Amino acid sequence: MFNLILFGPPGSGKGTQSEKLIEKYGWIHLSTGNLLREEIAQQTKLGLEAKSLMDKGQLVPDSVVIGMIRSALDANPLAKGFLFDGFPRTVAQAEALDQLLAEKNTSISLVLALEVGLEELVSRLLNRGKTSGRSDDTNESIIRARIVEYENKTAPVAGHYEQFGKVKRVKGEGTIDDIFGAISSHIEAKKAVA
Repeated sequence: MFNLILFGPPGSGKGTQSEKLIEKYGWIHLSTGNLLREEIAQQTKLGLEAKSLMDKGQLVPDSVVIGMIRSALDANPLAKGFLFDGFPRTVAQAEALDQLLAEKNTSISLVLALEVGLEELVSRLLNRGKTSGRSDDTNESIIRARIVEYENKTAPVAGHYEQFGKVKRVKGEGTIDDIFGAISSHIEAKKAVA
């Protein structure tokens, strides 16, 4: 089983690249953002609570997110692997994910970190906000707060996985296909030695 974390700040292209990776490798896509948006669309209690936090640029509690991941793993016992998109967002979540995967006799194979400049991120998110229906993509101050939140809480996750030699950094600016080519080459290199 090959488990990949696609890592990067909001607007770095994780969703776009995830779609291409799922198509190429046949992994199960675990996007906590998508799972949460489904809860919001269904106006569940969790969804309404999550929307309130997301609208302020804050993160949803770990226990909720880990529970969703556990359910997804349990629902797909024959998966070739999982692509974690937008998760883990904190070192505590990374440690909880490592523990959960160890219970399932697997682990993270590779962490790919997409790197994109601040102004490019803001521009991409404001542009996405015109069509995404996501309220957190339409307000520049909220976007900047989300990026600061990412830098403070999520960027250290790379450090957690770097201690195990699992992180590769990829320039997230350029054409979608060029970025995908760089991502794929790291995956193929890792699979070749696995």
